[in-house]
Amino acid sequence: MTQQHQRSRRRRNALAATAVGLAMAAVAAGAIGFGRWLDGAWQGTPYPVADPAATARRLDGHTQALYDALGLPRAGLAEDWPGDGMHAGLSSCPRRGLRHFPEGLSDSPPSEPGVTTVSEDWALKGVSPAQAGPALERARERMTQRGWKVTDYEHSGPRLWLRLTHPGTGDSLSAEAYPGDRLGVAAYADCARYPSDTPMDLYDKPRLPARQAPAPLRQAAVPGNERR
Repeated sequence: MTQQHQRSRRRRNALAATAVGLAMAAVAAGAIGFGRWLDGAWQGTPYPVADPAATARRLDGHTQALYDALGLPRAGLAEDWPGDGMHAGLSSCPRRGLRHFPEGLSDSPPSEPGVTTVSEDWALKGVSPAQAGPALERARERMTQRGWKVTDYEHSGPRLWLRLTHPGTGDSLSAEAYPGDRLGVAAYADCARYPSDTPMDLYDKPRLPARQAPAPLRQAAVPGNERR
């Protein structure tokens, strides 16, 4: 065998060894990556951490902005609205991950401990369907100018509603006409884990600040501040 042939064989052997090494490294990397993915799928994506009180104040700001955008200065505040106020919900945040998959098959799957949703509800009174349609259109135009995305909208017909989502926070915001000339306003934030030092109320739920929106109507409801 000539010296040239020997060098050629050595090069081929070196290339083959390199290819085998690369293949083994790729297999090892793939196995590690798969293992990490499998562990993540088993454990589930952790819920984000957020202060419920700060979330409540953010939602209150959303509903105040919606009230301003509706342009209904003559409407009053519906004091008897069901569910009026700020709410922390502990029963709508399922446990995540494949390890909890069997629990999800239950009619009443358990919720993730230490995780809550935050929502706000209130309503205006004295808003007829004829007023609600144009008000929702004004709100749609003004809120989308602020970056909100419309997810559902109907401003004519027997049912009138507007539903929006904030692309930055994922918060939901809605206004919907109800019988009795009521216009309900609601805001909702997705499930989030609250810090361990979060103050709790008597029902073992995160303590939330009282809602302030719509500020002009709440101020008018204070004795001595009646609107004239």
